[in-house]
Amino acid sequence: MNTKEALQRFEETVKVYVQELDGFSEEQLRYKPAEDEWSIGQMYQHLIQSAQYMHLRNIDQCLKMNGDAAASPAGKTEQGAAIFEQGSFPPIRIQVPPSPQYTPEQPESKEQLVQGMNTVLHRMKETEPMLGEASLKPTVSHPRFGGLHAQEWFLLIEMHYRHHIRQLNRLKQAIAQRV
Repeated sequence: MNTKEALQRFEETVKVYVQELDGFSEEQLRYKPAEDEWSIGQMYQHLIQSAQYMHLRNIDQCLKMNGDAAASPAGKTEQGAAIFEQGSFPPIRIQVPPSPQYTPEQPESKEQLVQGMNTVLHRMKETEPMLGEASLKPTVSHPRFGGLHAQEWFLLIEMHYRHHIRQLNRLKQAIAQRV
């Protein structure tokens, strides 16, 4: 998938996330099925924050190194190569132990989440045109997937949002069973 196609899919996925918010009360957004699980609101916060403060920041970093001959490209891990070959994350649940550094805060409101989603979408639309000219040599390392160049970081955002749709559906089921 190229970056234009990824942006189009990303827009569609964000539209789904924003529409889904209409169906939740503030209480439902904060409901956690278990102490070691996230609420729907925390999952949205995770998507917004990871895109803004990790993925998009790393794209910017790769773009800044664009002409830097000293930039040393790091290769992808086996897991990183596999997700890019498949064009998606594997359909498995990834659970990280709760921690102050990784566990997102509960959202203040639905409006905060809608605004965050729209901010990420805006940044994606601004960033995509810059990627066509970008060198594929400079990379920034991802903790699991290894060295990714700007275009791969961009594609990763779309894959990440799509991956969490499964979590959203699972959490919606947990809320429905609670009633």
